[in-house]
Amino acid sequence: MAATLTRIETFLYRAEVHEPVKTSFGSIPRRSVLLLRVEDSDGAHGWGEIWCNFPPFSADNKARLVETVIAPVALGVECHDPKAVWHALSAKTRRWAIQSGEYGPIAACLAGLDLALWDMAGRKAKLPLRALLVPGDVPETVPAYASGLNPDSALETIDRARAAGFNAFKVKVAFGLARDLAVLDAINKELARDERLMVDANQGWDMPEARIAVPRMAERELGWIEEPIPADSPAEDWAELAMLSSSPIAGGENVAGFADFSRLIAQRSHKVVQPDVLKWGGITGCFAVARQAVANGLTYCPHWLGSGIGLSASAHLLSAVGGDGILEHDVMENPLREPLALPFPRVRDGRFPLPQGAGLGVEPDIAGVSRWLLDRKDHRK
Repeated sequence: MAATLTRIETFLYRAEVHEPVKTSFGSIPRRSVLLLRVEDSDGAHGWGEIWCNFPPFSADNKARLVETVIAPVALGVECHDPKAVWHALSAKTRRWAIQSGEYGPIAACLAGLDLALWDMAGRKAKLPLRALLVPGDVPETVPAYASGLNPDSALETIDRARAAGFNAFKVKVAFGLARDLAVLDAINKELARDERLMVDANQGWDMPEARIAVPRMAERELGWIEEPIPADSPAEDWAELAMLSSSPIAGGENVAGFADFSRLIAQRSHKVVQPDVLKWGGITGCFAVARQAVANGLTYCPHWLGSGIGLSASAHLLSAVGGDGILEHDVMENPLREPLALPFPRVRDGRFPLPQGAGLGVEPDIAGVSRWLLDRKDHRK
């Protein structure tokens, strides 16, 4: 008899930080993490994470959605095939998402559940997630870059990240063109020959601003320019920016659904495609999107800004999918990042070593982060 899902626990954490993450759309003054732990009728378990980095208190809403919407329909389902569960629950909750207007939050909850079920499947098969996705030899390390750099502390953060093993960095822009260019020029003066720099505008420009800013930034030979305009901008705007820029255009963290990703990939204005495993699709959706992107000659770079659970999942996906992508690794202050995914791998020579255990290969230190726990719920069949 196939195992069924018998338990879903949620753990909501929040930690204040001294330096907020600053973006063109606002700041993130505290770090929130919402974890799920699932268990099946065989006693196996797995861990997932739900996207909730902005706004910080969106984590509270998603915890209630798991309690009142997701858990009631998920508990009791056969769970040996995570793909089947994700598709079934996506269909089951479709009308509720329409009725409530909670499309994104419900999708994020399902993504976190999908990740937990894949972790559990890997543990039961005694295989790392990457090997469960792609049987055979896959890379044991993936290239990584230091992300989240604030413009006013970028030089100091790069020094710290370089000392931690990174040789690629991404800084936030869209705070005023003169200021942005001054920051980029200051960073470029300090970069070694083998180091890379990317920028993230976080949808910060309208099209007239982007027509000016993108080619000016591209003169700095950037690895990519991420989300220069709103993610839902028309295809012709993205095509124009791709032609104006000698640096690749990147995006995808704010795209959801197979149809929208298929259009983005087919248009080819985005040379770097960045789905977020925690925001939409989980492992099931993002693996399919990433493979399609790579098959079409584009670069898959997973987007991530959360705890070590999501980071580990993104690393496994990147290893399984292949291509010339690079792992996003937030390096800004976050006391929740590392203890929630132990043993936490350390970047060396610009590469992130994948955890060696089954599933995600990591386990949260629940006792060690108890001071930041705000809420814990236990849902059982």
